Amino acid sequence: MHRAIDTRLGRSVAIKVLHADHDDRFEREARAIAALNHPHICQLHDIGPNYLVMELVEGNPLRGPMPLDEALRLALQICDALEAAHRANIVHRDLKPANILVTASGVKLLDFGLAKAAHPPRADASDQTVAAPDVTQAGTVVGTAAYMSPEQATGAHVDERSDIFSFGAVLYEMVSGRQAFRGTSVIETLSAVLRDDPGPLDAPQHLATIITRCLCKSAAGRFATIRDVSDAIRQAGEVTEEPVPSIAVLPFANLSADPEQEYFSDGLADEIISRLANIRGLRVIARTSAFAFKGQHTDIRKIAATLGVANILEGSVRRSGNRIRVAAQLVTAADGSQLWAERYDRQMADVFELQDEIATAIATALRVALAAQEDAPVRHTPNIPAYEALLTARHLHWQVRGESMARAGEYYERAIARDPQYALAHALYADYLFGRTTVGMSPMREVAPRIRAAALRALTLDAQLPDAHSPLGLVAATHDYDWDEADRQFALATTSGVVAPLSRMGFGWGGFLGRGRVHEAVEQLDLAVQTDPLHLTYRAILALSLAALERYDEADAVLARSREIDPGFFWTYDVLASSYVARDMMAAALPVAEMTFTTAPWYPPGVGVYAGVLTRAGNRERGHEIVRSLGPREKYGVSVGWALFHATCGDLDSAAEWFARAIEERYSMVGALLHSAICRPLRNSGHWPPLARLMNLPV
Repeated sequence: MHRAIDTRLGRSVAIKVLHADHDDRFEREARAIAALNHPHICQLHDIGPNYLVMELVEGNPLRGPMPLDEALRLALQICDALEAAHRANIVHRDLKPANILVTASGVKLLDFGLAKAAHPPRADASDQTVAAPDVTQAGTVVGTAAYMSPEQATGAHVDERSDIFSFGAVLYEMVSGRQAFRGTSVIETLSAVLRDDPGPLDAPQHLATIITRCLCKSAAGRFATIRDVSDAIRQAGEVTEEPVPSIAVLPFANLSADPEQEYFSDGLADEIISRLANIRGLRVIARTSAFAFKGQHTDIRKIAATLGVANILEGSVRRSGNRIRVAAQLVTAADGSQLWAERYDRQMADVFELQDEIATAIATALRVALAAQEDAPVRHTPNIPAYEALLTARHLHWQVRGESMARAGEYYERAIARDPQYALAHALYADYLFGRTTVGMSPMREVAPRIRAAALRALTLDAQLPDAHSPLGLVAATHDYDWDEADRQFALATTSGVVAPLSRMGFGWGGFLGRGRVHEAVEQLDLAVQTDPLHLTYRAILALSLAALERYDEADAVLARSREIDPGFFWTYDVLASSYVARDMMAAALPVAEMTFTTAPWYPPGVGVYAGVLTRAGNRERGHEIVRSLGPREKYGVSVGWALFHATCGDLDSAAEWFARAIEERYSMVGALLHSAICRPLRNSGHWPPLARLMNLPV
């Protein structure tokens, strides 16, 4: 690009010179720009045999992050420019910050060198398109890797929804200051575009939702037009607020001589997370995601980018007898600067005051951005032996393995025995008992009274404890099939100032997915993942719900990210296998279902799907051997394994019979499974009304 003077009209212009191998692209750019006349699109003045004479734009390339109101103002201008191009039947195909100049009067959209004629207007929102004549051959990948749409990255035909995806990537960068999709090479970046979810945004929910929809892997899942995008942004601008401060608390390092004290250092960090979560105006990443980096020595900036936070709290704990020494520092992730640091020497009896002191210091350090600070609810102060037992129970519970889950129960009971007034211990024990039913460790009919008793005892001791309402809601939904009571309990769990992601998950899975209100399930589960982005269970159930809506591309992307986080988590493979079966992709389903069985041979739904896939693949003997490994038919969970085996094989009569048994025995996952993608044929059959009536669902 060269600056020059138009001597005829006495004006400065920009001249773009043709390279010998770009004849077709050059002519296409000239035709595209000549067809457009818009204040936010560069103007074409003249064309020569090997050059373009264009408006000289004085400005700087678009860069983020920027103040939210500025980002929205410029985003609307970009939308207006793209709308003009799309009305002229032109798709830009190379929208990126470098091609958007910010001038004194707003943005200017440049470089239509990859522009092409869009397809004729669509009669519907399907992905089936017909190629318009174009010099770019089908299968050719053109554009800039980090900003091109998945269909563009695979060389497929594109329409204006490809520009909407690129716009989403640009807006993500305007808000966050980082690229939505990154890799160390073009191939890695393209892989991220096709497979990965961008990191969470520290932005108002309305705007984050808009960006997420723009970046949907499937074109059909995006906004239909760029005008729809601009309308949504205008609506978001009416209700948007400045991004709230955000923080992740990393697990504190155990510097004690005894490595068994790790439960205490982890527990201290977890308690600080709980204290901080009660401060309005502060976004706090949940424990599971914050602790995912434990022992990895990962750079602070990478952790912050992965979790979508601006600040990191890290520290260490040294315990000797009844004395503890805690060192903590609050770091700004962008530049590694220290906002606050302190060292504490305390008696063990002072540990609760210490937690409050650290939380208050952090709130003070971030006070400039906080709208208001509210004190945490006043809770019962447990005795130290009970507190330590609860820390150990939670430490074992979150490992989600057979042996650790069994030991966790012992410590929950020990915490309650050592302090019967400890309401939180009762509530978390109720949640633990319900968790055992989901993995087939305890029959729901036997354990439901214990779940209810523990949760009600917690509410007797602390009537405002939201943690106790989620297990009550789950029992109402999965055992009683009392949907009104489930709604009431989940509402109580989610109406406090800060809603725990566990409550969101319970509401989404038990309250909504279990009765077929799948869109609402996705909404709640998406909120849970935003707060706890590395929690694989939340991701698995979100993917299960997305697949139920036939939003398979989005579900696949969620599960691909889960495999990156932990390639050994069984539920990721189980959900992916059932999704493949629903799409009749049996060859793809086989290795994934096998992985589920290999990692969790005790999980009945995974066993049933794997056996069914083997049978469908022609290995009937091996398939029947696998399904018989479920054990006696009266064993808890076996019925749902057989039900999914028959559903996978297409035997709806037998599947319905076994699902009726699973409903009768109150298998806690049965409602969610019946509303998943793999059971769509059953729901569309005459077998569904009797099954629905068994769960008190409308037919």
